Amino acid sequence: MPELIKLYEQNINPREMQKAVEVLKKGGLIIYPTDTVYGLGCDITNKSALQKIAQIKGVKLEKANFSIICKDLSNLSDYVKQIDSSTFKLLKRALPGAYTFILPSSKTLPNGFKNKKTVGIRVPDNAIAVELVSLLGNPIVSTSIHDEDEVLEYTTDPELIYEKWQSKVDLVIDGGYGDNHASTVIDVTGDSPEVVRKGKGSLDVL
Repeated sequence: MPELIKLYEQNINPREMQKAVEVLKKGGLIIYPTDTVYGLGCDITNKSALQKIAQIKGVKLEKANFSIICKDLSNLSDYVKQIDSSTFKLLKRALPGAYTFILPSSKTLPNGFKNKKTVGIRVPDNAIAVELVSLLGNPIVSTSIHDEDEVLEYTTDPELIYEKWQSKVDLVIDGGYGDNHASTVIDVTGDSPEVVRKGKGSLDVL
């Protein structure tokens, strides 16, 4: 039976957090809180786990648009081609925050992303998500469990999320009620930033 663990952003229990990290290291799937809606995630280096998430979402892995959740921008060059200073300043201004930035991918991406020309990068303003990535030692790949058509209670209430997803994942982190809005998606692969989807993140950063 998948476990439901309770974590508090202001006082993260290291023993409980380690449970989630171990699940990721073993190729498991977790649902975890972010600064927007809850996310479904796995270790970026585990291709079989990536394929599981793609299967759940009903897409082929090579066509999936998953986000890469980073703890900060320090290892950006591992996943993204060199970007100009204005783009980097925009990322520094907006992150951590409720944004997903579409960036040109580097050739050093893990196997599951080898043919991707672009990647979505996120640094959530959520201590649980950031600590998870930090302890794992590399990013996690994530997709929202948000229902795009309407806001449903099971996308915000951790206990209802657990009831709905327990047959598909290995662990659910209860970090309190989630937000009803996904991240704001900004494409910075062109000549100027383009808002692909307006979400929780303010457009004041542009």
